[in-house]
This record gives sequence, C-alpha cells and structure tokens, in this order.
Amino acid sequence: MENALSGKTFVVTGATSGIGQAAAAQLASQGAFVIGVGRSAERNQAAERQLREAYPDARVEFCLADLTLQSEVHQLADAIQKKLAEAGIPALDGLINNAGMFSAWYTQTAEGFQVVWALNHLAPFLLTYRLLPLLKAAPMGRVVTVSSYSHNLARFRWNDVQLRRFYNGLSSYKQSKMANVLFTAELNRRLGAQSALRAFAADPGLVKTDIAFKGTPGFVQLIWKFRRNAGISSEESARGVVFLATEPSIQNRTEVYWKHSVPKKPDGYALKEANGKRLWAISEQQCGIKTEGQL
Repeated sequence: MENALSGKTFVVTGATSGIGQAAAAQLASQGAFVIGVGRSAERNQAAERQLREAYPDARVEFCLADLTLQSEVHQLADAIQKKLAEAGIPALDGLINNAGMFSAWYTQTAEGFQVVWALNHLAPFLLTYRLLPLLKAAPMGRVVTVSSYSHNLARFRWNDVQLRRFYNGLSSYKQSKMANVLFTAELNRRLGAQSALRAFAADPGLVKTDIAFKGTPGFVQLIWKFRRNAGISSEESARGVVFLATEPSIQNRTEVYWKHSVPKKPDGYALKEANGKRLWAISEQQCGIKTEGQL
C-alpha cells in the first residue's frame, strides 16, 4: 500500500547491498524515513542516490560506521539521535540489525574482539541498547535482527565465546547467529509482555548474496558460488524482514524466530532462559554497559 509507513522512521544496518539494501528500498517505497548504515562512504553515497532516484518523495539518509568497532557504534547512535532530534522526531519505529559477515580466519578488531563476533552480535546488542529510549517511545517499536538457519545445533563455548583458542569459521558464524536468537528472546523477556517494543529474529533463507565471498579462501567462494544459485533474491528475503519490522498484526505475537513472514521453531537451545541470561551478562561486560534500569 502506498505511503503505508508515512511518518515512521527506521534504521537499517548493512544497507548498501543485499538484504539490507532491499529492505531499505521497500521501506522507502512505502513512505518511511530510512536511515541506512554502511561502512563505505562511496557505497553509502551510491545507495542513497539510487534510493532517492527510485523514490523521489522518500526521505533517505545514510550514516557511515564500521560496526565491528564499538566506538563507531556509539558514534552512530549519537548521529541517529541527533538527526531525529533536529528533525523533531521523538521516536524510532524500527531498528533492523542486518549487517553481518563470515570469516574463514580468526581476525581481531583494533578493540581486541574477534571480528565476526563483534559485527554479528556485539554491534546489534550495543546499538539496540543505545537506541532503546527512541525505540521504546514508538507506539509499536520493533527490533529485527537477521539471524540464520545456521544457528541450529550451534552451542556456546561459554569460556571462549570468541573462539580464540580453536577458531573455525563456520562454528564462529553459527554461534553468532545463535547469539542473535538468544539476544532476541532475552530482550523480549526483559521488556515484558506489556511493552510496546517487540523484538524478532529473522531467518532470511538461502539468499543470493556475496556474504561468503569476503574473508574466505577460493574453495569456499567456489562452493558458495554454486550453492547460492539455489537461493532466493535479496528482495524476496527482505520482504520477510520488513514484515517483522512493520506488520501491526504481530505486535502481540510471542514467537521469536520467523522465516518469510511465518513463525518457525528455533533450536531449543536459543529459547533457554539460562542461556539468554548468560549471553546477556557476557555482552554487557564486553560492551562495557549495564542495561539494568533501561529495560
């Protein structure tokens, strides 16, 4: 429906390609104010220009941030808060935590965190925390974190969540996707059933993206090249993500994990409250924050 989201504001991370770019376009096409996030100034400018040309009546802005670095997550949150304040916008209707990566090799950020863990889990955790006041001020706020079917059968090495001692690229990715679902379930528990803010984890399905072409050896890229041919388009996948961020009818639904607008049963490990609490405590410690009193 045209302009169904007029007057609403959404933040989309990883919005310069793939699912994030498609989600940003779908939101803009319905009249939303979209704040995209990317780590390349050149790609940000290109994506912003494309969206404005496609939807000249939409308001689209991009913010530059390398979300593997917590310092830049904080800067991003400050920039978003400033943009909304200057525009007289009192609330944020949705945050889509889409940015993610896979790395075959152990790589550490300048802040000392394993890069996949930093981007796929700590960044959504910290950005959501920083934007909570704006999200809670919305009449129907949403936090949508893009997870994956890969979370199934993943189990945490609680004494080494960054896999520093025995790194494996697939294990790292699977654990980070499990963290997305655990985080979502625990956030809903802490918000409580009466909260106007709801969190959902999205399974995007097998998508024709370039995620496995970065930070991987040639044979992995070759496997992914053939495997992704069986996948769906970014646009089709993004529809399920946008549904979770915007659909009024699911506001009181208790299912945490959804695929293509349909609730699915996640791995039972992701719904165990003890696991959610343990991950939350580790995440607070690694981000240097305390969420008590904010939820």
